[in-house]
Amino acid sequence: MSAAPRPQAPHPPLKGPQLAMGTLALSLAVFMNVLDSSIANVSIPAISGNLGVSPQQGTWVITSFAVANAISVPLTGWLTTHFGQVRLFLSSILLFVISSWLCGMAPNIEILIAARILQGAVAGPMIPLSQALLLGSYPPSKSSMALALWGMTTLVAPIMGPLLGGWISDNYTWPWIFYINIPVGLFTAWATWSIYRKRESQIKNLPIDKVGLFLLVIWVGALQLMLDKGKELDWFNSGEIILLTVVAVVGLIYFVIWELGQDHPVVDLSLFKGRNFSAGVIAISIGYGLFFGSLVIMPLWLQTQLSYTATEAGKVMAPVGIFAILLSPIIGKILPKVDARKIASAAFLGFALVFFLRSGFNTEVDTYTLLIPTLIQGAAMSMFFIPLTSIILSGQPPDKIPAASGLSNFVRIMCGGMGASIMTTIWDSRSTLHHAQMTELTGSSYPTFVQSMQNLIQQGIPEQGAYAIIDRTISVQASTMAATDIFWMSAYMFIGLIGLVWLTKPKKSAVPVDAGGAH
Repeated sequence: MSAAPRPQAPHPPLKGPQLAMGTLALSLAVFMNVLDSSIANVSIPAISGNLGVSPQQGTWVITSFAVANAISVPLTGWLTTHFGQVRLFLSSILLFVISSWLCGMAPNIEILIAARILQGAVAGPMIPLSQALLLGSYPPSKSSMALALWGMTTLVAPIMGPLLGGWISDNYTWPWIFYINIPVGLFTAWATWSIYRKRESQIKNLPIDKVGLFLLVIWVGALQLMLDKGKELDWFNSGEIILLTVVAVVGLIYFVIWELGQDHPVVDLSLFKGRNFSAGVIAISIGYGLFFGSLVIMPLWLQTQLSYTATEAGKVMAPVGIFAILLSPIIGKILPKVDARKIASAAFLGFALVFFLRSGFNTEVDTYTLLIPTLIQGAAMSMFFIPLTSIILSGQPPDKIPAASGLSNFVRIMCGGMGASIMTTIWDSRSTLHHAQMTELTGSSYPTFVQSMQNLIQQGIPEQGAYAIIDRTISVQASTMAATDIFWMSAYMFIGLIGLVWLTKPKKSAVPVDAGGAH
């Protein structure tokens, strides 16, 4: 490939109102995007009921978005070289607005799923490009602060999604979970065009890697479907899941072999040759998988076992954003002066403490005890994304930032989905195991069981009803023990990730100062 000429001219950092408006616009785009990946989750019963389909069919509203999004995220670098950062970002926002409108207007499940596929596909480049544009908007010395402001939106949106989705579904109609994107998206598009239209990146006319693109769609689509449908179809007891797994593994092997032999690959796997990139991506992805899995397990446990309502469970989880928002700008300010690995290590220690505390939960846990780890988790989150992202992008030339950001976000998002699937599966299997073990201690030869039965019968409860009550009590206890098993395991895994962080060697000013300043 002819060495592409350097970008036409360095873009000077933005200043004053333009910088503030640019930061707001880029952050809102990320918020809207991340929010939409989780806002539909709590609205599935309302959507499926309204469209006359089963809740299982309704879950395709989530799956279709996730599959399309997972495929398009790693294409960001390749698409950027063809269309330019600003053009691609603006197109993504406008198409996201149109697809949101189509989702809300959908008269049946088929059109809704088609609109969600479009929405997921066009959402892919938005997160990596917002990162790249934001870094280019700030002077090198302030790039840590840029990442901190960007990180806040990615931390708060997953928590706001279920809360907002539930509130809208309860008080309005489900199409409004999609319509709220329209004013936000139009404002973001207008602000982006006003500020960034003269800051376009260089465009290169490279050949299209059709085989690589085809293989990417095949293996990522198969993997995402396998993760989404595995629990529902009883994992590897299902021929469909086995087939999807084989397709995903074989497709991935062929994809890697093909891409490594291409001059213009659709995904730049050579980025993994860099120690900072590869170790940083593995650390942030496994950490995010553990964190995201807990975001799924905690509300489920509270609602299904401790009889919390969706709103009450949301309130228990929501404070995680408080310290994340308060501390992120402070972390952004001190990061250039401190080794990013130390801050990332502190984050993992914070997460380990959170999960150790949660591993002590029981069925009598009160709200105050639930909230303490949640608040600490917010502090850990503020030290998690920013330093690890800075390590991953450290030393990357500016033209590689969209590709590096896209690929790292792709692996992280995929690990988030895997974390949720794996944790819910472990939770189910451990619950079954604990239930079986505790059931062995019931029967006429166990005085505690006999006493419990007598107490219930004396209260006027029939024998069958008494058995049902005891079985329910055992189920709640088993599920709680299974959840605490997962929290205990997660705590040790976070401690193990600290070693991975110290395999990297970021520069003193670890954020892509090169990236931000090489313009």
